[in-house]
Amino acid sequence: MKGRKESLEGSKRLGTSFATGAIALVFLIIGYQTAVFIHHAAVMKILSDRDRPDTVFVVSTPVSEEGERSPGRPVPSPTVYRKSSPHDGRVLEERARNTGRRWETFRFDPNTVSVEDLQRLGFSQRQAQSIDNYRKKGGRFRRKGDFAKSYVVADSVYRRLEPFIDIPLIDLNKADSADLETLPGIGGWFASRMVAYRKRLGGYSYKEQLMDIPRFDREKYEGLEDLVTVDKRDAVPYPLWTLPEDSLKKHPYIGSYGAHGIVLFRENNPKSKWKVEELEKAGVLTGEDAGRLSRCSIAEP
Repeated sequence: MKGRKESLEGSKRLGTSFATGAIALVFLIIGYQTAVFIHHAAVMKILSDRDRPDTVFVVSTPVSEEGERSPGRPVPSPTVYRKSSPHDGRVLEERARNTGRRWETFRFDPNTVSVEDLQRLGFSQRQAQSIDNYRKKGGRFRRKGDFAKSYVVADSVYRRLEPFIDIPLIDLNKADSADLETLPGIGGWFASRMVAYRKRLGGYSYKEQLMDIPRFDREKYEGLEDLVTVDKRDAVPYPLWTLPEDSLKKHPYIGSYGAHGIVLFRENNPKSKWKVEELEKAGVLTGEDAGRLSRCSIAEP
């Protein structure tokens, strides 16, 4: 009997504690909702109270040049005009936070767009400044998807802006070592080799020529092929048929043997036969070198 009585008393205490906790939780929820309601009401009051507290009317009474009213002349009517005093900074902040911002859409490069233009695109000043701080620390958006990974760029914002993101490709014939170092997997060593190889080629003619560089394998190439380009409109055709032997032998597809053979070929064949495939037929160039050279931009004889 005693054990049963103690069990009943324990159950009652447990039930009382549960009820007390439930009541406390209800009051907590009600208190939170009340606080939210009061805050919302206060904000709405601030937003609706636009002109009355900070607008004054100034009365100006004209006087003569001597600073006194002219005797014997009627006194002009005073001029009344409206003048608004500055709003309190906290009021302006609250209004900005609760007033929908208007955003624009235009083409932009996330690596160079200004903080002001980022705000025009719909980012808050804090978000825009965060993006700018990332860039100042050396961060770079190589692809559109990199911009989406920024923690201040919401998925909905990225979907809206994605068609307008314009990250220029790096032109292999115009980029300097600093530009090339921004590419994934390319440090100072490879950047300098890419510039040196460009000089030997007389300019890149196609992107795949990067894989001719020692240790520049296909995996490295595929990691950056969508970030680089060769603008053939600006490419200078290689003067294969006019360069002297000493200059020809510097080309990686020609070498000393090929350079001497090209000079002899030019001396003993008409211009109508001055073609890369004819050099292969004559044994001046190997099939592999002739194939690579034929893809290059060659100046007309």
